[in-house]
Parts: sequence; C-alpha cells; structure tokens
Amino acid sequence: MTKQGICGVVREKRGNYMPSPDSPRQNPDGSPVVREVLIFPLLNMNQVEAGENGFINSVGDAKPVKTVTSGKDGKFCVSLPIGQYTVMVREPKGLYANLSDSQGNIFPVSVQKSKSISVTVDITHQAVF
Repeated sequence: MTKQGICGVVREKRGNYMPSPDSPRQNPDGSPVVREVLIFPLLNMNQVEAGENGFINSVGDAKPVKTVTSGKDGKFCVSLPIGQYTVMVREPKGLYANLSDSQGNIFPVSVQKSKSISVTVDITHQAVF
C-alpha cells in the first residue's frame, strides 16, 4: 500500500453512453484496462500541444517522473514526493488525459504528506455521451 503518492484505476468506456430509457447501459463504469500510466510534473494546456478528444500530441520537453502499468484490474499505485502532478495514460494514438481544471492544468493531482490520493482515469475517446 502506497503511503504517499497516487493510487487509482484506469477504465475504458466504449460505445454509446447517451441516456436512453429503452436500453440500460451495459457497463456504466467502463471496463478496467491495462495501460501505461505516466505521472508528469504538473502540466498546463499552454505547455502542451493538445489534439482532439483528450489526446496530447506533444508535451515538449516534459519528462514523466514516474511511469507504471495498471494491472488487469485497472489498478495502479505510485509513491511520489509532495507536489503537483499530471496523470496521463498512453493510448495507441498517443498520450491521453480528459480532465483539466479551471486554470487549464491537465488532470491535476496534488500529493500531500503521508497521503495516498485516489484517482479514476476514464478513457472515453471511443464513447459517445
């Protein structure tokens, strides 16, 4: 168990997630997937070259501080020093992060002393909402 860092789960959502009374969603939370998870120092939208649907075409000179692979259950854990980080996953088409805050920080996660922060990474570029 990671005492200080980021733990989370990577899930993929594919297909139609449009609300419909006739067809209940088969898998509303998505399926856990094995993916490479990259933890960068906090990145802002103005530091990267953003593509479509949450893809990041280029992070410039930014290097991940940690890279892990999620398990078959989608789970991952990394120990990290206190600080601000960006979480991305590697998709066949490139790096992916579909969250940002009001300041334009990409999938921001703040690691605090002796705390493990829990995140859910939803890969949704093949889903329709």
